[in-house]
Amino acid sequence: MKRILIVSVLILLGVGAYAKVVSPNGKLSLVVKDGKPTVCYKNQTLLQMEQMGYEGGGEQLAAINAFLNAKKQPSKRVNDRYEMLAGKRLHCENAANEYRVDIGNKTILVVRMYNDGMVFRYELDGLRNTTVPKEQTAFRIPEGMKRWMQQWTDAYEGFFPLSTTCEVLPVRSFSGVWKSPKGFNCRWGYPMLVEPIAGVYTLISEANIERRQSASCLYNDDEVFRVTPDQNEVKVTGKWHSPWRVFIIGSLADVVQSTLVTDVSEPCKLQDTSWIHPGVVSWVYWAYNHGSNDYDIICKYVDLAVALHLPYVLIDAEWDEMKDGKTVVDAINYAKSKGVKPMIWYNSSVGWVDGAPTPKYRLNKPEDREKEFAWCEKIGVAGVKIDFFSGDNQMNMDYCIELLECAAKHHLLVNFHGATIPRGWQRTYPNLLSTEGVYGAEWYNNVPTFTKQAASHNAILPFTRNVIGPMDYTPCAFSDSQHPHITSHGHELALTVLFESGLQHLADRPESFLAQPSEVQNFFATLPNVWDETVLLSGDPGCEVVMARRNGSRWYVAGINGTDEPLSLPVALPKALRKAMKKADHIEVFSDGQPWNNYTTDKLPQSVDCAPRGGFVIVVSF
Repeated sequence: MKRILIVSVLILLGVGAYAKVVSPNGKLSLVVKDGKPTVCYKNQTLLQMEQMGYEGGGEQLAAINAFLNAKKQPSKRVNDRYEMLAGKRLHCENAANEYRVDIGNKTILVVRMYNDGMVFRYELDGLRNTTVPKEQTAFRIPEGMKRWMQQWTDAYEGFFPLSTTCEVLPVRSFSGVWKSPKGFNCRWGYPMLVEPIAGVYTLISEANIERRQSASCLYNDDEVFRVTPDQNEVKVTGKWHSPWRVFIIGSLADVVQSTLVTDVSEPCKLQDTSWIHPGVVSWVYWAYNHGSNDYDIICKYVDLAVALHLPYVLIDAEWDEMKDGKTVVDAINYAKSKGVKPMIWYNSSVGWVDGAPTPKYRLNKPEDREKEFAWCEKIGVAGVKIDFFSGDNQMNMDYCIELLECAAKHHLLVNFHGATIPRGWQRTYPNLLSTEGVYGAEWYNNVPTFTKQAASHNAILPFTRNVIGPMDYTPCAFSDSQHPHITSHGHELALTVLFESGLQHLADRPESFLAQPSEVQNFFATLPNVWDETVLLSGDPGCEVVMARRNGSRWYVAGINGTDEPLSLPVALPKALRKAMKKADHIEVFSDGQPWNNYTTDKLPQSVDCAPRGGFVIVVSF
């Protein structure tokens, strides 16, 4: 009798689960509240949609509400697995309930509910040589709700300060649509992190930019934030669909560990990926702004790569103006002779051009791009860093895709700088191993602002920018650039683990790295930047973060203190992981000291004491 009762309850739960649009585990739902589509977590309101659909589409919101109020089954169950070559997790699962809603005017709303979020996009048909109509998607973020928002810039290089209001003054002086009528900033870049319910977060972004599409940002009018695609003058006939609008939802761990941006992006388009190898890179710019036109300085960074067993060296801007009769080919040949793979820099020549560094105008035309990348392949260049794009419009998006495809044809890795944030291209074109799109350590070279804010900023990035894709922050400096850093050695070392990037560019000068103890140098020599698993152990955006990452059988646990006070950070491993680590052969700890506190132990610490703006790394080997 008891067994029959249990089965009956399960059947009833199964039937009821699809009376509304829900995630596979039933925790997330999209329902109608107060006449608006509303995202709920365990029946608690998270986010209310103010509008959905397209301008001129008629009663599209009414059609969506009618669908949500009716009983329905998912249109299909999405359930597939895919592999990544880099990222927070190599083996990924894409599992969702998908719902398709005809909202009229030849427009279909496609909603996917995941256990860790919701995505949707619009599919249009019947277009007749016309530009895409204006999207109407808007949602409400009430005043008083905690949010971490980045003021939009074309290179996404800004802070994510904690706020509880949309009334924030612009960091820089802008005109027109950049300010609200009250004078506050009203244009925001992705991703945006909000905390609608205590302990439950929503990270808002987008994914899967394809040809004929522009990326979008957010404009707000008081509490209402509108998804606003950038300029797109392409005339479309027939079918077209928008990028995915992405809402990652759950605890901080759910957000940090999510792969939702790549889950909904196009699968890999490259037939052969055997030549794509992520790795750590020695990088000249932080210490020598114009160093790449000096053969002897480049050789120092090649030698650093040899000493630390790094696979790559980046020859940055102005290599076409090398001094003393040397050429970039000489530098490339020197690197190759030492077993180091060289990468070189290009100006995209669509953003900062006048007064900007060279080489310029070598990639804009298809025939020039083909010639340049063929030359790179011929002389043994492993990859290209392409800089100074001009924003999120359709022209830039198509240009980036064309660069990725041409680079792949010639077996070149790609790092986009001065560019938009990742939106899933790292899955579709896995030769894209990193993207800047972050206010990173190179800013110590530029302005004094970064010195006092870096520690807190670093403790926000794992919950915002780095969630959505690789981040070329250029971490880890023990000495100073033009402006000093006041983070500890332990903090700097921890960034190499906390910040995920398929090409991890080390910022400091060779003399500084080679002056470190042998244990620290050995750390760099074995540092992975591809992770089989990522687990957030604890965190408070802007204050502290502790994360564990696994590469093969080795675990790295890293934590930083984002505050100006001493802080003890817990090493709160999940029970199963702590049990597994009891079998470790070797545990090594790097933490704050004078300047290092480095020791081995046979037992994992329960916590690590950090100096103000300090940090630590624990390496667990089996």
